[in-house]
Amino acid sequence: MNLIDFASSPLSLLPPIVALSLAIITRRVLLSLGMGVVLGALLLSNYSISHSASYIGTTVSSVFIEDGAINSWNMSIVGFLVLLGMMTALLTLSGGTRAFAEWAQSRVKSKRGSKLLAAFLGVFIFIDDYFNSLAVGAISRPVTDRYYVSRAKLAYILDSTAAPMCVLMPASSWGAYIMTIVAGILVAHGVTEYSAIGAYVRMIPMNFYAVFALLMVFAVVWFGLDVGQMRKHEIEASQGRGFEGDKENDTKEAHELNEELDIKESEHGRVSDLVLPIATLIVATVAAMLYTGGQALAGDGEAFNLLGAFENTDVGTSLIYGGIAGLLVSIITVVKQKLLVSDIVITMWIGAKSMFGAILILIFAWTIGTVIGDMKTGAYLSSMVEGSIGPHWLPVILFLLSGLMAFSTGTSWGTFGIMLPIAGDMSAATDIALMLPMLSAVLAGSVFGDHCSPISDTTILSSTGARCNHIDHVATQLPYALSVALVSCVGFIVMGMTASVAASFAAASVTFVIVCFGLSVMSKAKMASCQSA
Repeated sequence: MNLIDFASSPLSLLPPIVALSLAIITRRVLLSLGMGVVLGALLLSNYSISHSASYIGTTVSSVFIEDGAINSWNMSIVGFLVLLGMMTALLTLSGGTRAFAEWAQSRVKSKRGSKLLAAFLGVFIFIDDYFNSLAVGAISRPVTDRYYVSRAKLAYILDSTAAPMCVLMPASSWGAYIMTIVAGILVAHGVTEYSAIGAYVRMIPMNFYAVFALLMVFAVVWFGLDVGQMRKHEIEASQGRGFEGDKENDTKEAHELNEELDIKESEHGRVSDLVLPIATLIVATVAAMLYTGGQALAGDGEAFNLLGAFENTDVGTSLIYGGIAGLLVSIITVVKQKLLVSDIVITMWIGAKSMFGAILILIFAWTIGTVIGDMKTGAYLSSMVEGSIGPHWLPVILFLLSGLMAFSTGTSWGTFGIMLPIAGDMSAATDIALMLPMLSAVLAGSVFGDHCSPISDTTILSSTGARCNHIDHVATQLPYALSVALVSCVGFIVMGMTASVAASFAAASVTFVIVCFGLSVMSKAKMASCQSA
């Protein structure tokens, strides 16, 4: 079927805009994504109903089948979600989550401490953003629930430590992917003064959004900067609302997609029943990443090295291996307590079923991602940077444009693939000295847009990890994401004007302090008004 080319048409923005608007207005994610898919199909097929139906069928099937074989990436993520759901349920059955919560409660002495636990875990588990959001959520949720931290706050902590840490760390799935793109850009433009890893390390202090998003998490946790919808959710949580069994604030769709676990916890659980499966999951995933990366290097006739292994690793397969290992250890923890086999099997089914809602949303998100790609939304947005623009404005323009593209498409990785080469070409054509700042602006903007987008898979998985209503998570995170984006804009403007990392980072730091002060004033004013009311 011949598709209409929308690369130069603003109509390419219509499907993502409709999907995003409906998601915010109706709070029904599947309906909104579905409408975006249908609209895109109609536009691409010139409003032919039969061709639209055929296109949608082909697009949905591509989520599962690609080039005549199983879509290994998508299916590995689905498999990992199912494995993690079963593992989480078994951790509950074993009593490990209760034991850990009680252990943490004896050491974590405050609500702030429980949030710091989640934040530090999010920083230290940086292998992959999917793994981070789900694993840290499973570990932290029992503790934050005990201290009446809202699920929206936990989802924000998960989302704002996962992607920012992954994009800053070379030894992560994100780092490996980005370095492969950067390496090609350096070769294409004859840059030999630094390697791909050297360029990556140099870009870390220039990735203002990622750096200050992490700092914002700790500022929000330490100083209680609860603004906008987050304040409402924190007040409700302090009243014991918004946790298991409380359906008052959920939509009908949220009921169907986020069924809470109804599992009787063992009274004989120990902290090790939680720690060992999680530790096994982490260690096995890292080991699998090194193994699959090493196998790829060997296939190319190259000697094993740590960076090369991470660059060539099969993340999806590694997550499956790690998930299986963690599940096996969690099974052992319940078997040794001599629990009934029927109870174990039923619990595993409940855990798998609890992930079905997130899997459905992911499938719809992947489908609309394909539609947006065929609509050439990214190509249209990238064309907006062309024209007579001063080179010193390019870093901030690329930051904003990458943010808009990632927001519209729901993918930071897709934005990396489109915008990084464009940034490299633009720097070579204008000022090669601005190459790394411009590449950093793309990385920062992509994470920013991804954070704000309701159709982003990482945003969806952060909601899943915290067991938070998805639209609640998007709405409560938005003020913080926009605040950090403002800080980043200042940094990239100064970077373009001065070409100095130190000056731009200092300017961004001063702006960050001012923004945090402003949020603190807003938070205290809102608290005072609530108390007087």
